[in-house]
Amino acid sequence: MATISTTYLGDMLFETQVGRHTIKIDVPAAMGGTDRAPTPPEFFVASLGSCIAAFVAQYCERSAIDAQDLRVDISYDKANDPTRLVNLKATVHIPNGDCGDRVGAIERVAAHCPVHATINTMEALQIEIISKEDLVGQV
Repeated sequence: MATISTTYLGDMLFETQVGRHTIKIDVPAAMGGTDRAPTPPEFFVASLGSCIAAFVAQYCERSAIDAQDLRVDISYDKANDPTRLVNLKATVHIPNGDCGDRVGAIERVAAHCPVHATINTMEALQIEIISKEDLVGQV
């Protein structure tokens, strides 16, 4: 099982280790952040957009559709009770590609990126808390 770890650096700033890469993450100002890095929901949306872009670009390359300047915009709103993102919409721009009758295929490819598939099929997230007393006696 793969693991990505996020560490609290203090002052509501976080650092996430993804393989050899390090990403800084801040929180919204309402939670004490100061816009030093993207927020967790922004990374979530960026993950979805980049996943869709990667799958569409791969399809375009294999299908001889010009993917130069391909861009995916994800628009969304924030809702409360519970706080969450809603009304997510992906707009795929293929400004140099002649998609013709392949638009439907491109839509299907975009919908099959793993981030999108996870959102659509996720039933629950298990959360386990390990605190100081759990670590007593462990080396």
